[in-house]
Amino acid sequence: MNTRNAASTRRNVPTALSIRPLFLSATDAVKIVRSRGLKSCLASIRSAVREDFARWSDFDKAARVANHSPVGVIELMPVADADRYSFKYVNGHPQNNQFGLPTVMAFGVLADVATGMPLLVSELTLTTALRTAATSVMAAQLLARPGSRVMALIGNGAQSEFQAMAFHHLLGIDTLRLYDCDPAATAKLVANLQGSGIALQVCGSAAEAVQGADIVTTVTADKTNATILSADMLSPGQHINAVGGDCPGKTELASGVLERASVFVEFAPQTRIEGEIQQMGPDFVVTELWQVLAGEAVGRRDAREITVFDSVGFALEDFSALRFMHEAAQTLGLGQSLDLIPYMADPKNLFGTLLQDGVAETVKRHADQLALVD
Repeated sequence: MNTRNAASTRRNVPTALSIRPLFLSATDAVKIVRSRGLKSCLASIRSAVREDFARWSDFDKAARVANHSPVGVIELMPVADADRYSFKYVNGHPQNNQFGLPTVMAFGVLADVATGMPLLVSELTLTTALRTAATSVMAAQLLARPGSRVMALIGNGAQSEFQAMAFHHLLGIDTLRLYDCDPAATAKLVANLQGSGIALQVCGSAAEAVQGADIVTTVTADKTNATILSADMLSPGQHINAVGGDCPGKTELASGVLERASVFVEFAPQTRIEGEIQQMGPDFVVTELWQVLAGEAVGRRDAREITVFDSVGFALEDFSALRFMHEAAQTLGLGQSLDLIPYMADPKNLFGTLLQDGVAETVKRHADQLALVD
């Protein structure tokens, strides 16, 4: 740790008065979005993600820890810099809708590195949807053709509206070509986006949706090695925003798409296990987004190049989103103190928290007397 970061860490040491972390509920998260506005929140999270990716070397990074079952996955996603640590708990269970449950549910923690004290415990289900869409736009700003206006959106489930609105507000997409194998999902998306200012075109297949699109976003949920896009569907110059493939055994793109394109990822050690490139050999060439932001690599080279953002979701994006939510909650006066850490007058006397108040006071008096004798 350098001197500047060490000094910053010392300044951020919590006092006894801040022992209770802030708890941000799902209701609080909705209030933040409604108060700030969806466009503003998406833009702020995108900026936070970009800022943090631009200082990539400041972070202690690792691929997420995943526990897989035949029906889904539960994951922990940690990351830290010199001042703050965060993690996210998140699941992915595509069949959850049968039980009235979301496919993805998440919560997270932002903590102080100097002491380990949790500063924020937050919902991350809504926030994950926001940061995923914001990260998609950040990548597209580096990789898509300037002036892109038409996007195919294949997979019209829980993430789709967030992708649609992020690309509309932050990149200027004005036309969506929609397809989902479940017509009810597309109907839901169309109903939710009425009045958004986006022209909506419902298509009969993925191949039809891709025709004429500048950007193609795939965000399907099934935990299978699917072929949503094949190389013959694509046109020169298209940018593919591949969001749905995010664990071993779950992909959306045929290998021919990857062979034809320039492929960009978040964190290669994780993406090679979980992303579209799990289909490819260990020597398959990819570029990490931070390299483009730092000027160490080129994004799009020309107007005819096909680019792919193989998005699996990386812990640094959650760090950025938690950072934004914490600041917004404090500014708006949202959230509540969480009684998560036992309060101890003597930090060495954890057992004393189990005793009756009178007994605890007796212990304290004895300790004071012993100190006087010493």
